Amino acid sequence: MTTTPAATPTASPETIAALQGALAAEHVAVFGYGVLGAHLLGTQRQSADQMWNSHRARRDRLRAYVETAGATPVVAAPAYRLPSPVSSARTAAQLAARLEDGVTAGYAGLAGAADPALRRYAAQAMQEATVRAVRWRGSPPAAFPGLTGAELYPKEQD
Repeated sequence: MTTTPAATPTASPETIAALQGALAAEHVAVFGYGVLGAHLLGTQRQSADQMWNSHRARRDRLRAYVETAGATPVVAAPAYRLPSPVSSARTAAQLAARLEDGVTAGYAGLAGAADPALRRYAAQAMQEATVRAVRWRGSPPAAFPGLTGAELYPKEQD
């Protein structure tokens, strides 16, 4: 069950920025699933269609939340540079996993939102994205999905 946070016009600038970050990640996912779906057949294609629709629904909820908070939602770009080319079902699955990692990272900014319903919404979105990434990869996720090695292991400053 997906919960929608209660929209309040008093969202802080930080919360609006975090919502915009999650919305931007959903825009990329919607675009990417449109590209990779063309390389899938059968049950993989059906799964991709369901996931694409899930991202579209979350994108629309985020857009409405940003508007209710009195801000203008970030718009989708006409196209995105995807992290890897897609030429087969295997590369489509790899792209899908990377897109889900990006969605997880996009929602991470909402983890500190003041609104508990919004935090819950973001946590659920991150959990769903991580599960989808595992399905596409066929292996467990990284310890902290969305973070690069440099972010996990920063160099010590002298």
